[in-house]
Amino acid sequence: MSDPRVLIAGGGIGGLAAALTLHQIGVSCRVIESVAELKPLGVGINLQPNAVRELIDLGIGTDRLDEIGVPAREWALVGRNGNDIYSEPRGTLAGYDWPQYAVHRGRLHMLLAETFRARAGQDALVLGRKITGYRQDAAGVTAVIEGPEGPHEERAEVLIGADGIHSAIRATMHPDQPPINWGGALMWRGTTRTKPIRTGSSFVGLGTHEHRLVIYPISAPDPDTGLAEVNWIAEVTVDPSGGWQKTGWFRETGIEEFIHHFEGWNYDWLDVPELLRGAEVAFENPMIDRDPIPTWRDGRVVLIGDAAHAMYPTGSNGASQAIVDGRVLGAEMLSHGVTEAALAAFDARLCGPISEVVLRNRGAGPFGLLNLVNERCGGAFDSIDEVIPSEERAAFMAGYKAAAGFAMDQLNSAPPTIAPGARVSG
Repeated sequence: MSDPRVLIAGGGIGGLAAALTLHQIGVSCRVIESVAELKPLGVGINLQPNAVRELIDLGIGTDRLDEIGVPAREWALVGRNGNDIYSEPRGTLAGYDWPQYAVHRGRLHMLLAETFRARAGQDALVLGRKITGYRQDAAGVTAVIEGPEGPHEERAEVLIGADGIHSAIRATMHPDQPPINWGGALMWRGTTRTKPIRTGSSFVGLGTHEHRLVIYPISAPDPDTGLAEVNWIAEVTVDPSGGWQKTGWFRETGIEEFIHHFEGWNYDWLDVPELLRGAEVAFENPMIDRDPIPTWRDGRVVLIGDAAHAMYPTGSNGASQAIVDGRVLGAEMLSHGVTEAALAAFDARLCGPISEVVLRNRGAGPFGLLNLVNERCGGAFDSIDEVIPSEERAAFMAGYKAAAGFAMDQLNSAPPTIAPGARVSG
């Protein structure tokens, strides 16, 4: 392809959502991704209704999402004693105009990549190359790219840094940023073929703030066996003062390395040890984020996704926000062109509010209700209403949804981020 107007560093969920958006509004772009081959890696993630809305407006409908996940029906917190703390319907059952989806992260990634290549051409997504830095002048930005053939440079009007929590673009923009933050939470992730609980498509957080299990299905049940692919995340919090001592941030591990934390977690509706042992493979990683930065923009360069706002997964909205980032950036280009002004408007619109979400998630996000239960009764209760009144629980959740951008009334009444058929002129 000819020289694009926009270069995108990173072909993950955020980078590809931005690329699809730019293609939709008539702005040429090229995605530079460091891995040599895309594979459907990872386990389950949630897509909130605000992100599903944007995917549908990109022409990726629920028929495609049904192939990689399942609509969520319920979000629930359950105490270690097995008693409910809070539950609510999700997606269209809650009154949203769009569903919430639990999907396999890798399958979503592949869907976005295949869709972008089908629309923009195979050479619009370049693999095995990495943008390691940039410099800029009044006329544009020059990206420094490392590849098998050695370093080279490419020019564009704008550079988008969508290169994740270890972003080279962010490091160039903010060379004095603090290191990655780890607060002591360890996560083990996996999937197990089993019968889904409660509604059949429920997101359930079970346990306490420092010792819990999160489970939700990411496929519909098999009509013959009733079994679904159920995603689980087992978490414990340890003393982080010594820092992260293991090699790497995401590694394959054996179930027996951590299952002792969950022996005895047996309920008439769930056998946790059996669930964990049913996985073919598990992955260990620390729960990490980065401190917010004062701006996501440097002239003609802007950050999105985890490069801008890596956050704890406690709110289940990291991938959703990455998708929304790309759409909002596209909307600002419709208003201001492929210019510094568009990047400045995007930064002004999202950097402050989403940085607050990063800190909310670090403080447990919606799982903060588990903290309140622990503070007020030590985690043991018969009636949650005697510990936290229903009005207080509802207000707590409403506050988080509003901060994270998926408060129902606000979302349902909002116009499309990008109007159908809108194109950047010039």
